[in-house]
Amino acid sequence: MYDIAIIGLGPAGSTLARLLDKKLKVIAIDKKTNDENKGFQKPCGGLLSPDAQKMLIKFNLTLPVNILSNPQIFGVKTIDAGSDLLRNYQRTYINVDRHKFDLWLKSLIPDNIEIKENSFCKNIKKTENGYLITYMENGTEKTVSAKYIVGADGANSVLRNTVYGKNKIPQYMSIQQWFKDINPRPFYSCIFDKDTLKTCAWSISKDGYFIFGGAFDLKSSRENFEQLKKKMDKYSFNFGDVIKTEACLVLAPKKFSNFCCGKDNSFLIGEAAGFISPSSYEGISYAFDSAYILSKIFNSGINNPNRKYKSQTLKIRLKIFTKIIKANILYNSFLRKMIMKSGLSNI
Repeated sequence: MYDIAIIGLGPAGSTLARLLDKKLKVIAIDKKTNDENKGFQKPCGGLLSPDAQKMLIKFNLTLPVNILSNPQIFGVKTIDAGSDLLRNYQRTYINVDRHKFDLWLKSLIPDNIEIKENSFCKNIKKTENGYLITYMENGTEKTVSAKYIVGADGANSVLRNTVYGKNKIPQYMSIQQWFKDINPRPFYSCIFDKDTLKTCAWSISKDGYFIFGGAFDLKSSRENFEQLKKKMDKYSFNFGDVIKTEACLVLAPKKFSNFCCGKDNSFLIGEAAGFISPSSYEGISYAFDSAYILSKIFNSGINNPNRKYKSQTLKIRLKIFTKIIKANILYNSFLRKMIMKSGLSNI
């Protein structure tokens, strides 16, 4: 019987595990292995936003140089394909290797946390004293019990789907392809196109590769992705041969009631809770913040932890709600056109 079971060791789960008091008996179930070249890897562009950087400062953490990717670019080429507009905006992202970043955060977890690698949660059942968790470890089915359970398992969270039901938060299909970077100059881009996207797409230059991706409706996602790629010829995007294709679900909260903090001694942190910006799909800063809040609650032994967690994450939910408003403006073709035509903040 564990005090806490954590499902997933991305930025949210690893941060929570690192900050928990050593007196707590904790098990963590994670798909990844410690091998950089094997096991599950999160499909992600790997850009750390200023808010994520602030949380690293708060944690007094310094990024190892081997996590950084080349080049470091401080401008984003923003394209509205429907209106044939192109603008350049300053953005202070840090370009990182996302998988190495995740493994680094995982390496900071103290030895008292029992980690099950190359494992995934199969089923969760509420019991009188907590939760019964069934998981697969290297192909073998196992079960453990825990008083509290934390879902840090991203967009398709098993815990959220168990507690709240599926599709509680609107979802899109994120598709990314990797190419050898043959563009004359490395660049980042943010792309809007009313014909293929309700949200946005992106490109990132990283360590000699060129990544092109976007968040598409679940229906016809691959067709829309390929159609958008063809449209990029006009803007001198050079793709070449596909090295690999990645896809995963991504959440896009659209209203305040979409957020899922957890209940009945279950908790959701990071993207599993819906803590992700629907305007930029940045979620690492919210993963850090929500994990930090929950760790303080667990460490202090507060009664009614679910109520406390929901109360203390109100700032996160309000902040993301402003991003929902921003997304509604950015994804409106007329308003977006007016903003880009104004030249506001354009360099």
